[in-house]
Amino acid sequence: MDKKKRTITISGLPGSGTTTIAKILAEKLNMEYINVGKLFREMAEEQKLSLNLFEKYCEENPEVDIELDKKQEEIMRKGNVIMEGRLSGWIAHLKRIPAFKIWLDCDEEERIRRIIEREGGEFHDKRKETKERVESEKRRYKKFYGIDLEDKTIYDMVIDTTNIKPEEIVKKILHKLNQ
Repeated sequence: MDKKKRTITISGLPGSGTTTIAKILAEKLNMEYINVGKLFREMAEEQKLSLNLFEKYCEENPEVDIELDKKQEEIMRKGNVIMEGRLSGWIAHLKRIPAFKIWLDCDEEERIRRIIEREGGEFHDKRKETKERVESEKRRYKKFYGIDLEDKTIYDMVIDTTNIKPEEIVKKILHKLNQ
């Protein structure tokens, strides 16, 4: 893959470390970084809806996801980008965009601990909120695209981030990219 046009996708469930890893990697590789979750949150704010309510709205209104996915596809086709998003790897796969696709796995308790560290809140509440969000996404992705979020066979690399420091994860990714 041409290094100047290279596209890397980083996906994982909330709290798995996708933002941290994507930012470090983008800096080390001097690539543009796009956070699809941030774009989604901005869309929720424009609609004046909480993230959970917006997720539910999206289950009945596929045009929101379709718009977001088209944006992702356009950006990925240009290259020199690290695209962080739950479906970024799948979009690259389905649209046949040459990309190095990474999935970050992480134990649920650790993911919730990280979310609380970032956003505050109580464990029980954050766990419930996160589970609802992930279940809503899984339903949407299955319904609209036929994608099973549990299927990780399309990824070039799957890393369990539960007990590994971000620097070590990035080192593993860079090693694999340079092979």
